[in-house]
Amino acid sequence: MPFDHNHAYHRLLLRHVPAGARTALDVGCGAGRFARRLAAAGLSVEGIDPSGEMIAVARALGPETITYRHADVTTAELGRYDFVSCLASLHHVPFETVTKLRAALNPGGVLAVLGLAKPRSVADWVKWGLLAPPVNLAARLVVAAGDRLNGGPDPVATAPVRAWDTTMTQVRHDSARLLPGSSVRPLLFFRYLLVYRA
Repeated sequence: MPFDHNHAYHRLLLRHVPAGARTALDVGCGAGRFARRLAAAGLSVEGIDPSGEMIAVARALGPETITYRHADVTTAELGRYDFVSCLASLHHVPFETVTKLRAALNPGGVLAVLGLAKPRSVADWVKWGLLAPPVNLAARLVVAAGDRLNGGPDPVATAPVRAWDTTMTQVRHDSARLLPGSSVRPLLFFRYLLVYRA
């Protein structure tokens, strides 16, 4: 019963794939879980990650129809895509990297970022400081019970975790500056969703 806070938002992210989309890039793809979801939705998918170990795991899990690249997105050459996803990986690179991802979008394409940031406004504190802890505890208890019933935790390696210091105020300000017309909203589990349409 594999679960983490990012997996909880896969369905939400998939709802932002534009109608008629054919190509997708998953930035910081890790073991390829979301890349596989995109491929299952009928897209031609490329996953990119700076961890060679994670790319090896993603390739081993298949399918072979997904192209995985071991590379740093800030320096790699990118193609053109109808959908670009970035799940809990933007804080590993300068936020300005979103301009490179924006440039990789086809007309009408969508960039969807599931990011991590620290709360700043009262609304952020209410959602993250009051609502998130009990929901987080409940989710962890359900996952622990599922792991026990299914023979233990998921044996697949997990991507490296890095602390972040970006605040929601910075995310909103930089998104408005670098991605005019984008939307940013806080989510539970200390995440935010940034969506930009080319």
